[in-house]
Amino acid sequence: MPLHLQSSGVNDESFLVSTRRVTVARTGEGNQLKRAEAKTVLSAGKKLRDLREQMGLTLRDVEISSTSLSESRGIEEFIINPSRLSDIETKGVIPSIYRLYVLSVIYRADFTELLKLYGVDLNFTAADFAICSPGKTHRIEVPEGRGSAYIPTKIDPGFDARRTADMGRMIESWGTVPLQFLQEIAKKKYIYAYVGSEDLTMYPLLLPGAFVQVDENRCRVEEKKWRSELERPIYFVETREGHVCCWVSVRRGEIVLQSHPLSPVPARILKHPQEAEVLGQVVGVAMRLVEWYAPDEPEPPRSPEEDVSEPKELRRR
Repeated sequence: MPLHLQSSGVNDESFLVSTRRVTVARTGEGNQLKRAEAKTVLSAGKKLRDLREQMGLTLRDVEISSTSLSESRGIEEFIINPSRLSDIETKGVIPSIYRLYVLSVIYRADFTELLKLYGVDLNFTAADFAICSPGKTHRIEVPEGRGSAYIPTKIDPGFDARRTADMGRMIESWGTVPLQFLQEIAKKKYIYAYVGSEDLTMYPLLLPGAFVQVDENRCRVEEKKWRSELERPIYFVETREGHVCCWVSVRRGEIVLQSHPLSPVPARILKHPQEAEVLGQVVGVAMRLVEWYAPDEPEPPRSPEEDVSEPKELRRR
């Protein structure tokens, strides 16, 4: 019996043509990206060669210096032979992190600046944090004395701190300031933390995804009556399961981690300081108020006395 194939109503020829166009377009974009990457790598190799020539070093000199550093540090990957260095400088070979560090030492160049040659700019680290949103609250390690900051250098004389204003209009000029200078301005030691995207402990006072500033000098829990929730200090606490921002009270070797009354997260009682330690008080917060939706309200638990098979109208009476 012959087989009869039923047509789906789609022109197979036009479908194949459109598919080829999409494939060609994607291939073209991929080729452009590869060419751009190859151009960046070749440019980086040329700049490394320029640095070597400025120092008056030969390929053999670099090998001798890298071998000496390898022997002193006990890291074999530090060795750079002449053929490998030549490939890095002229053939677009990307050096490993070990060899790039060795070159920064031999050429007396900043390691972060050499990373920039290959498109890795550590100044964008904070901005790139937005790409990944971990579910758990965690501490953020901020590199000290690295890079620079773009800050306001001149404020409109008419600015009044007592009134709400558009800061964009109040700033007359911006300038670049090295971070080491900003460290001299900050007399207190702060640590920074990120509230996990799934951490609803202090919701809605602290939204998930917020960045908080923590003062380590304020790690002693204050105990008194607060007139409002805004006056009560929020602490950054480290537990065996991770970190959390919450209200805290300490009593008889126990620490109570209290969440916001509107939060679905229950309070916890842990041993202090064996199971939980207060790292400091939250003194600053930065969070977005858009693109955020409150979690679904959980369905209230049914009473054991209720008959599940009983109609809903009867159970309400």
